[in-house]
Amino acid sequence: MAGVRLQDVAVHAGVSMKTVSNVVHDHPHVSAAMRERVQRAIDDLGYRPNALGRRLATGRTGLIALAFADVRLAYFSELASLVSAAAASTGAGYRLLLEETSGTIDGERAVLSSSEAGLVDGMLFQPSMMTSTEVAQRRSDIPMVLLGEGAAPIGVDHVMIDNVAAANRATRHLSALGRTRIAFVGHEESGQSATSTQRLIGYQQGIEESGLVLDMSLLIPTRAIAPAEAARAVGAALDRGLRFDGLVCRDDLAAIGALRALQERGIRIPDDVAVVGWDDISFAAVTFPSLTTIAPDMPALARVALEMLEERIMGYTGLGRHRLVDFDLVIRESAPAPTNG
Repeated sequence: MAGVRLQDVAVHAGVSMKTVSNVVHDHPHVSAAMRERVQRAIDDLGYRPNALGRRLATGRTGLIALAFADVRLAYFSELASLVSAAAASTGAGYRLLLEETSGTIDGERAVLSSSEAGLVDGMLFQPSMMTSTEVAQRRSDIPMVLLGEGAAPIGVDHVMIDNVAAANRATRHLSALGRTRIAFVGHEESGQSATSTQRLIGYQQGIEESGLVLDMSLLIPTRAIAPAEAARAVGAALDRGLRFDGLVCRDDLAAIGALRALQERGIRIPDDVAVVGWDDISFAAVTFPSLTTIAPDMPALARVALEMLEERIMGYTGLGRHRLVDFDLVIRESAPAPTNG
């Protein structure tokens, strides 16, 4: 029902508007039976409290923002789904507002100075371009938790996985398969992000710990985060004579593009080239061959970030806390388990 008002709920439930307001604002002095009666009316009518009105009444809107580069990227759309579900299940029952930055410095700056900040109680923000110093300088008083690989200011909470350790593990997995020319694909041609920087560091560590020699010609950058661009970059590298037998991909989108470029040239996977992706997006299990990939513990990331954000919303003012959530290497067909155990 469109345009349902608080008084409509009161009439439907046969109670006063004050009683409905007490239930909506979770006042403690409401009997369980009355709360159930009003909630049934709210559900029947599909009533949603007005955010500005709720802020006037309680100082909070029940909305939180999630800001990231591009909702079209599978990783971010899957993250948004997990955060939305986790936010709704909190005691406050938060609803989620999405903000896209387009992965640009201006877009990220706009998020921190957005006029919508007054509509939300807190923000989860994954910057890719802004430095920690600029985040600290531009942030408002809104409670905020950072996600992703960039460094966080001293006063801001931060949740991520250990990208260096994960890239190291992916690289050493390929080495354990007997691969000696392991390439890396998907980092930016210019303006390298914190994500790419950390994953390249882990890749280099894995190369060196495997007793291999780092060959800079095996670094294959791309102009954009897209399967088609990765397919172009890998195809061009192969066509100019670059040879490799293992491939660490910055993300699953790069891996999907790489699979196509390899198969178009008759290169067998994993026989000739073993491929490891990153993020374990939903497509990874159904590519051909299925994709071995680094899998961040996304439910844990969403849960931990929301727990810290809710603590900030409730008044916690301590120094920023840094939390690492776990990851795993999901073994599939593109880079199987070593036969030597």
